[in-house]
Amino acid sequence: MTVETKLYLDASAKSFTFVRVQDVEPILELNKRQRANPYTSDFGKHVARIPNVIMERWLHEELDRGNVGLRLYSDEFDRIIERKLQDPDWAYLRTDAPATRRGWIGDSA
Repeated sequence: MTVETKLYLDASAKSFTFVRVQDVEPILELNKRQRANPYTSDFGKHVARIPNVIMERWLHEELDRGNVGLRLYSDEFDRIIERKLQDPDWAYLRTDAPATRRGWIGDSA
């Protein structure tokens, strides 16, 4: 899915803002369908499908916390993703429909 970068200029404040935009609906719909029909491949169980803009958001949250050495796709970032995917607020990114995870009951629809 394509990620776009939009530039917003504020001449009065002499500032600019970059905004990253992605249509995540197709990814979320695919996640929902896969939760209803989970599968395992030669590489193991598929756990989640995360849109690029969410990955960027998580990275920037960590950078804002002062974790300036963090890099995408590092072991440290993988551990952060694992923690995020345990959070019920991010359950819609999961594709494996866990029965129970910290009180969250996965939907099968």
